[in-house]
Parts: sequence; C-alpha cells; structure tokens
Amino acid sequence: MNKKEWEEKYLEPFLKKAGERKKEFVTISGFLVDRVYTPEDIDLDYEAELSYPGAYPFTRGIYPTMYRGRVWTMRQYAGFGTAEETNKRYRYLLEQGQTGLSVAFDLPTQIGYDSDHPMAMGEIGKVGVAIDTIEDMQILFDGIPLDKVSTSMTINSTCAQVLSMYIAIAEAQGISRDQLRGTVQNDMLKEYIARGTYIFPPEPSLRLATDIIMFCAKEVPRWNSISISGYHMEEAGATPVQEVAFTLADGITYVERVIERGMDVDAFAPRLSFFFAAGNNLFEEVAKFRAARRLWAKIMKDRFGAKNPRSMMLRFHTQTAGCTLTAQQPENNIVRVTIQALAAVLGGTQSLHTNSFDEALSLPTEKAVRIALRTQQILAEESGVADVADPLGGSYYVEWLTDRIEEEAMKYIEKIDEMGGMVRAIEAGFPQREIQRSAYEKQKKIDEGEMTVVGVNKYQIEEEIELEILRIDENMVRKQIERLKKFKESRDKKKVEEALEKLKKAAEGEDNLVPYILECIKARATLGETTDVLREVFGEYQAPQIF
Repeated sequence: MNKKEWEEKYLEPFLKKAGERKKEFVTISGFLVDRVYTPEDIDLDYEAELSYPGAYPFTRGIYPTMYRGRVWTMRQYAGFGTAEETNKRYRYLLEQGQTGLSVAFDLPTQIGYDSDHPMAMGEIGKVGVAIDTIEDMQILFDGIPLDKVSTSMTINSTCAQVLSMYIAIAEAQGISRDQLRGTVQNDMLKEYIARGTYIFPPEPSLRLATDIIMFCAKEVPRWNSISISGYHMEEAGATPVQEVAFTLADGITYVERVIERGMDVDAFAPRLSFFFAAGNNLFEEVAKFRAARRLWAKIMKDRFGAKNPRSMMLRFHTQTAGCTLTAQQPENNIVRVTIQALAAVLGGTQSLHTNSFDEALSLPTEKAVRIALRTQQILAEESGVADVADPLGGSYYVEWLTDRIEEEAMKYIEKIDEMGGMVRAIEAGFPQREIQRSAYEKQKKIDEGEMTVVGVNKYQIEEEIELEILRIDENMVRKQIERLKKFKESRDKKKVEEALEKLKKAAEGEDNLVPYILECIKARATLGETTDVLREVFGEYQAPQIF
C-alpha cells in the first residue's frame, strides 16, 4: 500500500466522520506539515546525505560516539553587578556541577565605555558584569584555575580588549596562552543584523574580527576565535531557515576575509564555532541543527576546498530561546526550556545554556539558575537521550524537515551571493528586513490567536506573581566607579599613553591589532581608553533606517 492508497482507503473516510483541529499545520519556517511522513516523502542517499556520526557530511553529529563519550558542556551564561558578585555566582555554579563558564558583560563594557563615562550611567552591571580593567578581570576569575575551566565570553565590539585581559591574567597565574580553552563571540556581522552592540563601521569591525581569528590560530590554538551567532537573529524574529542561512552567510564572509589575508583555510577553520537558539518546535529545531551541520560541511569542502575534516565540522553552542519566556505564569518557562534543551541535545549540540524561568522578570536568582542547570543534568543522566547518537536520524519527518531547511537556507545564501556578499546585503538592509517581516508575521499570529502562547493568549489566569527578584545594588555601582578611579591614579600614565599611541599608529596601518591591544592592557590602559583610540581612527557606525 502506498500513501495515496492509504489516503483513499483510511484517511478520507475517517475525515468525513471527524475533522482535524486546524485547517492546516505549519512550522515556524512556514512549511506545511502533512499528517504522516513515509519513504515516499524523502529522497535519501544515506551515504551522501547522512552517513555516520563523525563522518562527512556530519549530519548525524561531528563525533563518532557523541554523548556516550562525554556529554555536552553545561555552560550557564551569567554576569551581573561587579566582578566580585559575579565571581560568587561562578563559584556557586561550578559547585552545582556546571562544566564551563559563560560570561555576560554589561552594556557599557560591550560598547566600549568605562563605568565612569556619562554614557554608562544607569547601565552599569545591569545586563552583565562591569569590566573596565585588568584588575576587574582578575577579580572575576579569582580562585578559578583558567587551565582547568573552559570559558565563553559573549563580547563583540570590544572582544580584543576582553580577550587580552583574559590572556594577561592567565599569564599572571603562570598559565601560557596555548593552554587556554574557551570561546569569544567576536561576531560583528550579526550585530548589524539583529543585536546592535556595534561601535565601528562594518569594514574596520571585520578587520578586528579577522585579526582575532588569525591571532588565536597562531597564539591561542585551543581557543575558539569566533562564535558565529544565529541566536540573536532568532531572538529578533528570524525563522529557523533564516537563522541557518544568515548565520552561515556570515561564516562564509569571515572565512573569505581570513583567506584574503593569506591564511590557509585549514590553519584556522577548525577553531571556528557557531551559536544557535533552540525554540519551541521540537522537530523543526532538531532538523535545523542537522541541516546547518550538513550545509556547512558542504560549503567548507566545495566552496573553500578545505582538506582537514575538522575544518568541515560545525561545532556549536546552543541557548534556549529567551524570546519565548513569559512573565505570565513564569513557572511554565521551566517546561519550555526543557523542550528546547531536549531539541538541542537531539540535534547534537556541543555545549548548552538553559535559561532560567524568571528571566522575563529579572536577572536570574540562584534558585532559578539551579533549576535551569538541573534540567540539563536530568536530560544527561536520567532521560536516556545521551545514549545514542542522532536518535531521530531516519525519522521520515525529521529527514524531510532537514532537507527542506537546507534547501531553503541555500536559496537565501545564493541570493546573498548575488547581492555581492553579506556586507553588501547588510548595507542594503536585506537580512534585517527579512527578519523584521518574520517577526511581524509571528506576532500577528499570536495577537490573532492563530499561534498559542500558553498563559498569554490562552489559558490565562488571574495571578499575583510572587517571585524573588534579583536587583542590582546601587552601592555596587559606586564601588565599581571608585575602584576604577583608584586604578587610574595608581598606574604609570606615561606608559599607558605610549602604548595607546602605538595602538593608534597600528590602527592607521594594516598590522594585526591584537598584540597592540594586549600591550595596552598590560600597560594598564582601560577598556574604554583602548576603544576611544579605535573610535578616533575608525569612526562610529550609524545604522540606516530599515522599514
């Protein structure tokens, strides 16, 4: 019996007696979903399109044993107030079984302002930790052995400064830079598309990003020099197809720029990493990760001629989708996060952050963080999902979705190529408009009740939310500014000025800027001072109006 015969014999008579819940079922990317999937729905060449875990094109995972050897890194994103307060949170998380650190920086740090700058007022320590100086970085990692812990730092425009601080404090601990393990985000292109913490125009930003990639390839070989990020695109409203397409298009641009500067692709590509969101549509999210992995392998092999299999492996971190968290009935977020984390694990993630259920209301409390971490630990040790590589591989539905996402994402990439690449596409506002359109359509469906958000547009209750709220103590802010003042007063000002002048001259030329920034940090220049030098040379970016 084929599918058509089943529909005539079984489906049609049944539908005459009982209808379905909706006229049509649609994924987040807009794919119409059939009632059932069979071998007739997929054209599967197992060896070419799936193969085995650890083998090209890595659809089923990048390692042969996947989580049977070692489970994913549990890396809870955290940072608030001063370095002292955040250090306490890191120690707590490590005590609770977290296996990697992930640093959230406050907004002034992200856009290159010291805590004593007028632009920093009201934002110090609010969405992350305030890091102005090498002294702050020393306090942040006090008592944490940097040769034993893998650290991820979500930083972009001031990435070189923050990475330099990390290298400098490690060396002060007697740890050489070739021993350091971790990741810097360093993805400037997505800032222009979806996130907004840019400082400089695209071209000098790309120069800095590629400087970091090339520096790390030579000097910090175990470090992931970039985390090419789709997460923020999904948070801004991108569909899974758009998230894959625009993220990989950004990745193509970075690879092209480094190759143009004379470095062989296999010399740096093995340390490229990616960062995706995990949303609520379980099967579409699993298929998204599988499609992205296969598509990147093909791009690296066919487009860039990579020979090293590690250059073709899409290694990625996942964070559950913050945009899905609701202030209404916040405990429901525990369920959402569990589904999203499950999707990431079934999709083969290398590390994972699970959001805390109270994040729609405030920075997470210790209790909420613990529940988020325990969610990962239960998945890893109680659910059985870590026992088999790619357990949904071979599912007719998942394979159909994987093929569709890859196909539609490739159409976007080809269109961006026709526009002259991702920088030209960003300047034309193309990815921004596409994401805005998707965000509008999704919100319209929620407003009209076509898409359910439990507790928001369906199953509402009258409630008085009684949760502990984490608030930033203003005394912390004063303490941070006072420490910065003392730091500036205690240093050799001439040494600082000389290092900053060398950085300025290098920025006016073509040298790799990371060694000069590292020397500024070691001379005790602040993050804001080094950024101001680059502002003077590169200027500041003004975003175009996109409608």
